Amino acid sequence: MRHVPVLLKEVLEALGAERGGVFVDGTFGAGGYTRGILAANRKNRVIAIDRDPDAIAGGAALAEKTTGRLALAPGRFGDVEAIVAKHEPEGPDGIVLDIGVSSMQLDEPSRGFSFRQNGPLDMRMEREGDSAADIVNTASEAELADIFFHYGEERRARAVARAVVERRRKAPIGTTGEFAELVAGLIRAEPAGIHPATRVFQALRIAVNDELGELVRALHGAERVLKPGGRLAVVTFHSLEDRIVKQFFAVRTGRAATASRHLPPRQDVRPSFVAVTNGPVGPSDDECARNPRARSAKLRAAERTGAPAQAPLAALETLASLPAHSKARGR
Repeated sequence: MRHVPVLLKEVLEALGAERGGVFVDGTFGAGGYTRGILAANRKNRVIAIDRDPDAIAGGAALAEKTTGRLALAPGRFGDVEAIVAKHEPEGPDGIVLDIGVSSMQLDEPSRGFSFRQNGPLDMRMEREGDSAADIVNTASEAELADIFFHYGEERRARAVARAVVERRRKAPIGTTGEFAELVAGLIRAEPAGIHPATRVFQALRIAVNDELGELVRALHGAERVLKPGGRLAVVTFHSLEDRIVKQFFAVRTGRAATASRHLPPRQDVRPSFVAVTNGPVGPSDDECARNPRARSAKLRAAERTGAPAQAPLAALETLASLPAHSKARGR
């Protein structure tokens, strides 16, 4: 297996997987978390969700081997509520979400997720809809700047967007190599730092797959479907994702009375979660040495109470979206 599940031991502990029950792996990938959950208790069952058809196809052998304990569910984890209603109407005992791109996607040049190897500028997890090349070659300069700045936190976003528009006037940008070379020519590389194109590639991938929007929908969906005592564990890899998860848990556990300092605190809402982790849990030095991709991972987890699910947090939708003035198309 090329894919190594990040923070596996910590995730299984946060989920309480050894207790037994029905769990949802919202980002099946190569099945690392699913395998761990199934091994933690012989009575455990898993509903494994993935929007990538390659991941679902790759899980067929494991589903057959575990005879009835694993149900593969093609779809987005943002639709966890509908998927759970179909497979386990009484609700799961735990949900795990590993946000972002999988190692298999990064390592396959034909998927177009990485600048490390040249391939088509694609990045579509579902292999359908607008590709990264479509956005790069058709979006306005303002839209591109918004994507690079808000989703990638790239300080040179405007300069990159301007250069993209100038380049595509000559010919469409079609490969990861072309795009990475263009970006690297505008952003100064720092000694021992990340590749200059890292943030821009991240931003484009998030835009193509609406990753932050899916995360917000998944958090609210998990709140509605988890049994009392069920646990939600979320692994993030960059600050935008972690900020959303942190704010969601802060409000839902009552540590923050509201997601916005501009709104008055509410005293009549019972917490729908209690914290399981005390702040973010990161990988050990040993895990980082074995798996460098784990370095930026953060795990946050909480347990569902018996209180009713609350209304969706508009502040999280704002965090997940481009500015209102942007003409970015919904994906």
